[in-house]
Amino acid sequence: QVQLVESGGGLVQVEDSLRLSCAVSGLTFSVYNMAWFRQAPGKEREFVAATSWSGGRQYYADSVKGRFTISRDNAKNTVYLQMNSLKREDTAVYYCAAHNTPLTGALDSRNFVGFWGQGTQVTVSS
Repeated sequence: QVQLVESGGGLVQVEDSLRLSCAVSGLTFSVYNMAWFRQAPGKEREFVAATSWSGGRQYYADSVKGRFTISRDNAKNTVYLQMNSLKREDTAVYYCAAHNTPLTGALDSRNFVGFWGQGTQVTVSS
């Protein structure tokens, strides 16, 4: 079956960096667009970043642009999220997602069709 397993979350300080990984199995990774979403307590799940199947296109939420970088390694079936200059408002559960619908920009979790990981907690403390 399809599995998306996130790792790399944890407790960090403001301005620290963290790299999340998502290992994917059970699907042909190289033809799937990949994305990261996050959900803070009491809030809706929101889009963070997405990359096309080839890695040639990336899209970011305005709140993370310039600080976060999404990348993928198709040989390892893994997608990454490098997070720099972390802020307290970045605290959330981060979810990896896979989809093979056309990727043209930011995604909406409310109508997302694809596969989800179980999430990894990122807590940014001052």
